[in-house]
Amino acid sequence: MAKNVAQSSLDQRLAMAKRCSHEGVKAGAKAAVVATIATAIPTLASARILPWAKAHLNHTAQALIISTVAGAAYFIVADKTVLATARKNSFNQATMNREA
Repeated sequence: MAKNVAQSSLDQRLAMAKRCSHEGVKAGAKAAVVATIATAIPTLASARILPWAKAHLNHTAQALIISTVAGAAYFIVADKTVLATARKNSFNQATMNREA
């Protein structure tokens, strides 16, 4: 009986962790898309207009700038989302344990 309760608790925690990580992935992907668009427009425009950027930023450099910002946005937002969701769930669990 105690083993079934422990297994059920473990299953609930694993499901909660999976949900937290899924929310982080969704939020990170959305942030990456926004960051890509917000970075691509000025990067591509400046590479066509500004003389220094036209001389020094080839296509590889432009792609590197855009992808670096998108990757950073993804990981920062995903990490913050996972931590916020885990914190929220731990507070909810603490209040449920006190009530029981």
